[in-house]
Amino acid sequence: MTTPAPVDDKAIEKALAHHASHQAEYLAELKKLVRIPSVSFEGFDRQEVRRSAEATCDLMRRKGLQNVQMLEMPGAHPYAYGEWTQAKGRPTLLLYAHHDVQPTGEKEKWNQPDPFEPVERDGRLFARGAADDKAGILVHIAAIDSWLQAHGSLPVNVKMIVEGEEEAGSGSLPAFLKKHRDLLQADAIVLTDTANFDTGLPSITTALRGIVTVQVEVKALKQPVHSGMWGGPVPDPTMALCKILARLVNEDGSINLPGIYEKVRPLTAEEKKSLAALPTSDDLFRRQAGMLPGTKLLGGRPPWEMNWRQPSLAVNAIQASSRKDARNIICDSAWARVGIRTVPDMDVKEVREKLIAAVKRDPPWGVTVEVTPEADGGWWYTKGDAPAFKAARKALRDGYGKEPVSIGCGG
Repeated sequence: MTTPAPVDDKAIEKALAHHASHQAEYLAELKKLVRIPSVSFEGFDRQEVRRSAEATCDLMRRKGLQNVQMLEMPGAHPYAYGEWTQAKGRPTLLLYAHHDVQPTGEKEKWNQPDPFEPVERDGRLFARGAADDKAGILVHIAAIDSWLQAHGSLPVNVKMIVEGEEEAGSGSLPAFLKKHRDLLQADAIVLTDTANFDTGLPSITTALRGIVTVQVEVKALKQPVHSGMWGGPVPDPTMALCKILARLVNEDGSINLPGIYEKVRPLTAEEKKSLAALPTSDDLFRRQAGMLPGTKLLGGRPPWEMNWRQPSLAVNAIQASSRKDARNIICDSAWARVGIRTVPDMDVKEVREKLIAAVKRDPPWGVTVEVTPEADGGWWYTKGDAPAFKAARKALRDGYGKEPVSIGCGG
C-alpha cells in the first residue's frame, strides 16, 4: 500500500530541489508540446490537435500518472486525462490545462521565422502556445514529477484533465463534464490558464469574462461590379456593414444595445480597494497594451476594472475584398466577426439575442443581413474565501515571499 508523501517543510524543500535540478528537462518537454501546431479553430488540421493530445498523454505516462487516456466527445477535439489516486484519506485535486492554441495570425509580425519553433530570448520562451496554455500543462506535470521523484508518492490525490478546444469556445465541455462527472470528482480545482498581474507578483483570479460571438454577412449583389460603371445608384454592402457595426457602440465606446448594462454586477467596496492597490497606472496600461500616442482610454473607469468587470465589444475580423485583390469594384458582400465580452451577472442568451437583433435591425438601403451565431462562453466569478483559496494564498505567499493579490481576467 502506497503511503502519501509528507507535507512538512522538509518534504516540500526536497521536491523543490528536484524541480530546480531538472528545470532544463521540463523546458525541453514544453518545447516538444509547443512544436505541435494544435490550432483548434475550424479550417485547421484536426490531426495536429489529436497529435497534441497524444503527446500530452505520453508525457503524463512518462511522468508517473496512471489511467492515462484520451477522452472524446462527438465532433470535438480530444481531451487528455491522467490520475494518481493513491493518497488514501487525503483530498483530491482536479488539475486543468488545455493543449490547443490560437491561430498564429500574420506570421510576418512575429519576431521569429516559425511561430511554432520556440525561441529563448531574455529569459523567456516565445512561440504560439508557449504560455497559453502548454506551459500550464508543464506546471502541473513538473510538480507531480518532482514529488514522485523526491518521495515516491504525492501528498494528495490528483486528476489531470487537459482540454483540446478551449481556444475555440469549449463547445463540448458542458456535455463532457456531465458524462464524466464521476471520473472528475474532486475537492478543488487548480487551473493553470491565467497569469500573475506582474512578473513576481503572485495572483489569484476570481473573475473571468465570458464571450458571445456572431458572424455577420451583408449582401447586395449577385456578383461584384465595376465602381465606375455602377457606383452611385448601387448600394455598397461594405459601407452598409460599416454602418451596422458603427451603431453597435456609442461615442464614448460603450455598447449601444438596450439594457446591456442592467445586469452588470457592481464592484464591492473590498474589490474597489483591491483594484486601487494594484501596482499600475493609466500610462503603464497604455504601454502594456501598445496603444499609440493620442489614442484615448475608454470607459471613464480604471482600465483594469473596464477589462475585468465591464462588458466590451470588438470586431475581431472584417472582410470584403482584400488588400492583395483590391481593385475598382463594389463588392457583392462583406463579412465580419463580432464578439461581446460578458461579465457577472449578464445573461449570455439575452446578450446574444440583443446583438443579433441590433445587427439585423433596419438594414441600410435594404441590403440582406445574415447572422450566424458561434459557440458562447459563460463568465465566471467567485468570492475567493473558500478553504482552497486560503491554502493557495499561503502557498503563493511562501513561494514568492509576497502577499498575493486577487485579480480578474478579461477572458
